[in-house]
Amino acid sequence: MLAGSGAGGWDRLVSDIFREIDEELRRDNLLALWARYGRYVVALVIVALVVAGGIAAWRSHQLAERQAQSARFASALALARAGKTREAVGVLATLAGQQGGYGMLAAFETAGLAAASGDHKQATAAYDRIAADDAVSPRLRELATLLSVMQGFDQTDPKAAISRLEPLTASGDPWRPTALELIAAAQLQRGDDKAALVIYKGLADDLSAPRNLRARAAEMAAALAR
Repeated sequence: MLAGSGAGGWDRLVSDIFREIDEELRRDNLLALWARYGRYVVALVIVALVVAGGIAAWRSHQLAERQAQSARFASALALARAGKTREAVGVLATLAGQQGGYGMLAAFETAGLAAASGDHKQATAAYDRIAADDAVSPRLRELATLLSVMQGFDQTDPKAAISRLEPLTASGDPWRPTALELIAAAQLQRGDDKAALVIYKGLADDLSAPRNLRARAAEMAAALAR
């Protein structure tokens, strides 16, 4: 019985010894690795913490800046509604020089206030500055071009207006219907009723165009076809 139990005990003892040796080897290897690379690990951890802290600080700064811009933009709108256009433009001018969505909104709002006050020359210049800004998204630059042409339509040579609007008439462009309607009006100014009629007919049948625009185009086509 002793021999039998001794044999089993011996196997367990041998197994325990090998496991302990394996653990010691692993521990020794880890200690050796730490002795060799420990300072690099610490450095990496410190760098990671600094980067994480910097990202958090930058995000917090951006959030605070957006909140401040939002407050300034809201105050400018309140001034405009109160009829204090000059004060509103002053606040918007500060915002327009800043990066981000509120800067762009401020630029458009400044031009819009000029247009609302009847200063079409100033409004046109403001829209032209947006249209010429490479930092602005292409679609917003196109919108600025469209609004610029609209503001100066009566004083602009029809041919020049058509030249500016033609790039906006590509298929899929969101400003295409409005650009085509303005081009048709410019063709009428030039005395080319036939070219205007073709455009108006196309707009009247264009299901992607706004309903009111299609209705206007149909009325103009009917009038020109008489």
